[in-house]
Parts: sequence; structure tokens; C-alpha cells
Amino acid sequence: MIIRRKVPARSARRRDPARAGGRAGGRGLAVAALLLVAFNLRPAVTSLGPVLAEARSALGMSGAAAGLLTSVPALCFALVGVAAPRLSRRYGPSAVVAAGTAVVAVGLVLRPLAGGTLLFLALSALALAGIAVANVLLPVVVKQRFPGQVGRMTGLYSMALNLGAAVAAAATVPLSGAFGGQWRWGLGAWGVVAALAVPPWIVLARLRTADRPPRTAAGPGPAPAGPPPGPASGPGPGAGMTRSPTAWALAAYFGLQAGAAYVVIGWLPQMYRDAGLPAGRAGLLFAVTSLLGVPLSFALSALAGRLRRQSGIAVALGVSGLAGYAGLWAAPAAAPWVWAVLLGVANCSFPLALTMIGLRGRNSATVVRLSAFAQSTGYLLSIPVPFLVGALYEHTDGWRIPLVFLAVLMVAQLAAGVLAGRDRSVG
Repeated sequence: MIIRRKVPARSARRRDPARAGGRAGGRGLAVAALLLVAFNLRPAVTSLGPVLAEARSALGMSGAAAGLLTSVPALCFALVGVAAPRLSRRYGPSAVVAAGTAVVAVGLVLRPLAGGTLLFLALSALALAGIAVANVLLPVVVKQRFPGQVGRMTGLYSMALNLGAAVAAAATVPLSGAFGGQWRWGLGAWGVVAALAVPPWIVLARLRTADRPPRTAAGPGPAPAGPPPGPASGPGPGAGMTRSPTAWALAAYFGLQAGAAYVVIGWLPQMYRDAGLPAGRAGLLFAVTSLLGVPLSFALSALAGRLRRQSGIAVALGVSGLAGYAGLWAAPAAAPWVWAVLLGVANCSFPLALTMIGLRGRNSATVVRLSAFAQSTGYLLSIPVPFLVGALYEHTDGWRIPLVFLAVLMVAQLAAGVLAGRDRSVG
């Protein structure tokens, strides 16, 4: 008798339309939150390139210091990203992403008030610290909430990320013009945009316990919406990762593509301006490299998610990058749109790296450690790249030597992508 009463009761709870609707609403909110925060993960950096010359003049910034400025994102991502797994286990990924996005907004709103290089760097670092935790945790959120759609969802938020990067690059100069030619306010406007992404993550953080399956459930089921199971003092971000060749290949690939990306973000508009192109056109050309990633990121991540090996994709992206560098080396003003398109294709290494991180981890708990290890280690490796490019540019008075240096790094990135793309699991 007791058994007969319990079985229908459990069945009824499973089919309760109100609970099903709540889960559907939570997934819809998660998609919206992912897109909003992804849109705000790059404007802090890409908005600076088109007005870098004006910023350097106003702040008294040397070429080497400008190279250091373009290295700050990688430094913040490497140092702050390490803390993301522990914060996630304690507060839940949604709450941490909400707090990180709020920090981004504050940093970008205050940055225009900086009167010198050091304060400008500090406020940039504050915004980038918030971006760092979101960078690490978004693959985890995807793995937990959409375990069967890792490639598709990674591609979706990568599209939003590239769109945000492109819009910021293209719109910062016009925004500055709308504020009477004040480049500072053109940069500060992106802090207001970042603030719009905070509320959905606050709501998600409040819903996380409702979305989490019961702890007593031992069978298979959907991945929890909250932090990965385990005590708050669980394994650190590098636990088990340093012994995995695949994890190191992912870290190397992530680091090399990040170094190349931040050189493009920080210096590509200047390359075009040095070739005689006006600032507005240089900003639009850089915007192409990001805007092209909007459709390509989704298609590439969806394709990569269906393949057992992603090595071929990594090779194709690397060859595209080498061709773009060759064009800039030979004749930057001859076919600037072609070089921008080629570099835009190469920049899709970022969503490919994120997709491979999600695919290589056996479960969400492994993905959070692999994501933290690959991104933190990778960004640490990428830190010297923009700085060295800036120093080479200043001391050689041109872009040919820096572009040769970038081509050598692209070959190394291609090799790391071949290894990271093999059908191997971590954890």
C-alpha cells in the first residue's frame, strides 16, 4: 500500500507543469544572462585600440607602457582567474559572475576620470578582474546547465562576445565625437552597458538552489545549476591538471591565441594608422576582425562539438592567421579588408579553445578545474607577448619585426592546437 502511494506521487511531481515551466524559464534566463555578460567581456579592451594614440598623448604613455597596457588583461586573467573555482564552490557560479560583472561596470565608469597612466592602469585592471572570473566560469555554466549542448551554447555566447568586441571597436570613436571629441567619455560609456548585464545574474543566483537536483539522487540526471558537488575546500584549480599532457596543450593553445588576440586588439588599429589610414577606418577594420567572429564562432563551435578531434580546425585557423600577418608585413594598406578578414578567422581560436575545454573535461567539476588551469596558465604565458610587440615596434620603428615574431608564435599555436584537439579526456 505504501509503495503504491509513493510511486504515483513521485511521478506526479516529475510531471508537474509548474516545475517544468520553472526549469524552462531558468534555462531561458540562463541563455539571456550568458549573452548579456558575454557581450561585455571585451569592450573594456577593444574600445581602447581605436583611441590608443589619443590616450597615449593625454596620459604621457610611451610605446612600451602602451604594450604593458595591452598585457594587463592577460595578467588579470591569469592572477584573478585562479580564484574563480574556489569562489564558485563557495557562492555558486551565478553569484560570482554577477559580482564580477558589477566590478566591470564600476571600473569602466571610473576609468575616464583617471588623470595619469598608473590610475588608468589600475582602473582598467579593476574592470578586467571582474571579466577574469566570468571568463573562467562561463564554460562551467554551459557544462552544468546545457550538458548536451556544449558546442552550440559555447558558440552562442562566443557570438555575443565577438559582437560586443566589434561594436566597442567600431563605436568608440563615434561616441567620443558625440561627447565633443572626448575619448575618455567614449570609453566610459561601456561601463553603463556592462551594468545592464548584472540583474539577470542576480536572479540566476537566487534561483540556483531551486534548479539544483536533490543531493540524495545518485543516478544520472542533469548537471546541477549551482556549484559543483563537493566541500568548499575541495581540490584546487590545478588539481590533477599538471600531470595531463592534454591540459598543458590546452593551456599552451589558450595562451598563444590570447597573446595574438591582445596584440590584434591593442595594436591592429595602430598598424593601419601607421600605414596612412584614418582613425575611424582603422577602428572599422579592427571591428571586422571581431564582427566576423559573430557567425563563425557559432558555426565553428557547433562543428567542433560534433567532432571527436578538433586538430584540423586548429590548423586551418593557424594558417589563416599566418596569411593575415604576411599581408600586413608586405602591404598593409594594399588590401586592408582582406588582412582584417584573415585575422578575424584566426581569432576564432578563442571559441575553439573554450569548446575544447568543455569537451575534454569528463564532468562539470573537472571542467571548472580545467577551465581555471588552462585559462590562468594560458593567460600567464601570454602576458609578455603584447609588451614585447610594443617594445619591438618602438625600437625598430616599424611593424615588420613584430609581425615576424607574431608569425613564429602562430606556428607554435598551430602545433599546440593539434595536440589539444586530439580525442583525449581530462579528469
